[in-house]
Amino acid sequence: MQIIRGFDSIPNINNTVATVGSYDGVHAGHQILVEHVVKRAKERGGVSIVLTFEPHPRITLGQDLDLKLLTTLDEKVLLLERLGVDYLLVIPFDRDFSRLSHEQFIEHYLIEKLGVEELVVGYNHHFGHNKSGDYGYLAANHPQMTITRVEQQLVETRKVSSTVIRSLLEVGDIGGATQLLGHTYIIMGQSDEKGIVVTDKYKLIPPIGRYPAIVNGKHSEVEVLPEGICCQISNAKIVVEL
Repeated sequence: MQIIRGFDSIPNINNTVATVGSYDGVHAGHQILVEHVVKRAKERGGVSIVLTFEPHPRITLGQDLDLKLLTTLDEKVLLLERLGVDYLLVIPFDRDFSRLSHEQFIEHYLIEKLGVEELVVGYNHHFGHNKSGDYGYLAANHPQMTITRVEQQLVETRKVSSTVIRSLLEVGDIGGATQLLGHTYIIMGQSDEKGIVVTDKYKLIPPIGRYPAIVNGKHSEVEVLPEGICCQISNAKIVVEL
């Protein structure tokens, strides 16, 4: 997967199948949507691209000062790469970008710069300034693009959403969170003499306790303490899967 940072670094691509979103957690619902993007790109002989934001829009707009995220950008890259995405475009989400109208975003960025011919959206997807654009607008005003909507996903009657998964992790329900994520909960960090250092202050860390884990591919155990995460494996870069 090739990572593109900002719209000024876009390679010469066309016949693009795309999706846009924060994709925090790359959970089971996200995966179905992204897998559809990858599948349609292969069927069309085109390329698949996921557009995401850094930082999370709610952080830039100051909408949730206590927000904790399921995935850092590096973790999101790892998960999307596993799904076979061709390109990940990381959009620097600042105040200026947040003021773009939905029409500017579609015409200038999706169509002109990326050559998007098919756009896959979630059931409640909104975009543009004040979230003024949605599936209905796209379908009615952009017939040159194929618009596909993926409906809300349930796992054993439970709604799959980043918010629900956060609430499960915050009380230490790793099993419940894993079920809705559709994968292990990943924590990436650097090691020092005390344990694992997670530098992103917005990363959600489970409550204090001991957890069975896979650490750099090996079955192990981690302990979450007030001062950080301890594990039995020492390495420069550590990937923990709970």
